[in-house]
Amino acid sequence: MPDINSENARRWMEAWNHAGPELERIRREEMSAHETPFYIAAFGTLYGYMLMNEAVRLTSGLVEQQALFLKMRHA
Repeated sequence: MPDINSENARRWMEAWNHAGPELERIRREEMSAHETPFYIAAFGTLYGYMLMNEAVRLTSGLVEQQALFLKMRHA
């Protein structure tokens, strides 16, 4: 087991204090490099299609799931 003492903890926190802002900068850079508006629009189109073509469900499927579990238990 690694030695956990106040000096190790201090160094660990210092490392993360330096790494955190750099990691956040990289995350923001990567996010801005993507075509976010395009993907939002594409998702909206797909979601709208799903809503218009969704089959009406009379149950949540929980009853059918429980029946399958019971069948598998007895198999």
